[in-house]
Amino acid sequence: MRSLAGPKAKSVRDRSRAVGRRLRAISRTLARRSGERKAEVMRLTGECGALLRRSIAETRQMAAAINARARGRGAKAKLSAARALTELAERCERITEQISKRLAEEPIADRLVSLADPDARPIRKGKRGKPTEFGYVTQLCEVTQSTKPGARGLILPSASAPGNPAEDQLLPQTAAELERAGIRLAEVALDGGFRPGPTARAFEYSPPRRTFIAGRREPDSKHTRRRLGRYRTGAEGRISHLKRGYGLRRSRLKGGEGERIWTAGQPSPMTSTPSPSCPLEGIGRLF
Repeated sequence: MRSLAGPKAKSVRDRSRAVGRRLRAISRTLARRSGERKAEVMRLTGECGALLRRSIAETRQMAAAINARARGRGAKAKLSAARALTELAERCERITEQISKRLAEEPIADRLVSLADPDARPIRKGKRGKPTEFGYVTQLCEVTQSTKPGARGLILPSASAPGNPAEDQLLPQTAAELERAGIRLAEVALDGGFRPGPTARAFEYSPPRRTFIAGRREPDSKHTRRRLGRYRTGAEGRISHLKRGYGLRRSRLKGGEGERIWTAGQPSPMTSTPSPSCPLEGIGRLF
């Protein structure tokens, strides 16, 4: 970047060591049991924000210098570098705004938690080892011709959203994908996170004959209840298999659109025609 800006442009000072010292001091301060640790943490956080603001100003100056030199041979590379610097500066400015709100004890909406993936959001799932993770929630739907063990089926292009949406929020996307593919479900087996009302509204276009929701809505027949309960439990194995064998655990493409391409093979859910990687292309109705 420095060579693209020219010899007269002011370089961006590396303040990572200064910020790192303060972050380590925050960790040591949190380990104390004194009542003054909150004030100390807020002071150190404010100092990190001040250092970041100075780096942002220098970054914008360098981006402007690169833009001014973007002519003739190599102009495309210089413009691309200037855009990357400007985008990074804008994201860092959001961080400084969040720090200012934190110091003023104001609520922070739509928090930015990653410079590399700005669409990622905190996810609280209650796991003991990882109570808080960052990224996206993906909802999968498996369609089979029967509930017998080992029945072969299809995995629909997944519904997803940043942060920690409830199952009912993603269900309309899944139902729309079923309708787009021309698939009608005779039975639906869901876990206890789904609610009967929103589930019924999502499948208004073609209501299934039987809906099983673990612990909420179960058939009267003991045999049917056990059959659908076992069928639903088998979805956990499918999820584990997709995570371990097909890269569903972590998207290698950044951003919300990159995550949808990685998990579903399409840039935007339920708005584009099926791509060649879509497993439902050409599949007819399943009853």
